[in-house]
Amino acid sequence: MKRGILILLSVCVLATAAYFTASKWAIRHETLTFFDAARNRPVQVDVAVRRDKEMQANAGMITLPVAVLNHGNTVKFTEYSFLANVFAARGYMAVSIQHDLDSDAPLVTKVGELYVGRLPVYQRGVENILFAIKQLKSIQPNSDYDRLTMVGHSNGGDISMYFAKMHPEEVKKVVTLDNLRVPFMTDGKFKILSFRSQDAVFKPDPGVVPDDEICEKAGITVVNTGAQHTDLSDRGPDTLKTKIQGLLDKFLDEDSDLSTVAGRPKIIQTPSPQSKVDVPQGKVAQYTPSVN
Repeated sequence: MKRGILILLSVCVLATAAYFTASKWAIRHETLTFFDAARNRPVQVDVAVRRDKEMQANAGMITLPVAVLNHGNTVKFTEYSFLANVFAARGYMAVSIQHDLDSDAPLVTKVGELYVGRLPVYQRGVENILFAIKQLKSIQPNSDYDRLTMVGHSNGGDISMYFAKMHPEEVKKVVTLDNLRVPFMTDGKFKILSFRSQDAVFKPDPGVVPDDEICEKAGITVVNTGAQHTDLSDRGPDTLKTKIQGLLDKFLDEDSDLSTVAGRPKIIQTPSPQSKVDVPQGKVAQYTPSVN
């Protein structure tokens, strides 16, 4: 009897120790506000990082890769935690930037103009990114700010792609969720993963998403989610977010079946929500989530 109690106590102690260990090494989120005096503009960022990786970086043992997350129009920079946590869990410093202020003019569409008249918005986004990175260098110097992974949803995806066009030497990968205006880069300089919606209202402009043949040559992976445009954020159903997290995690793994090799993309083919994802070449992915 005493032996059984001792065993039970030991199990409880181990479980408690495991709980506190997990808490200690959990992902840390911190919101910082910088002020760009040259533009008279505050720039808020949410930093997500694994505590153990942050400690190693602070000790000079490792250099943290950096992912920059850019939000969609009317969606807050804090509404992409399901993406930020994937990057942080893999040892990245995930930096989510608030691009829009209440004082900014509303986003408009001007048919016939470059990027439907939204170029100033993308340029402002690029300035926000460069300014935030400059400030973060003094806070976390042991991070790789020279090879960024750019991530963005909708308007934020367009900012990500525009940043990659303007600063290709500073970009390692690009991940977009339904960017609609800025065409993909097809020169194969870096890997691109794009999750697309099936939305009656939000549709990409002609020429934004390359055809299958160009994707294959350029090393671009396209995943058709079958979801609504706005659901590609924390607002979406858990089944969709879980699937995106899994595919993103595979994409970030250089040795995974999803990563591109020598310019040849691995394109996903119609996985069911519960099935294991196989990655044959030559077809654009189709994934229809179970959405009630």
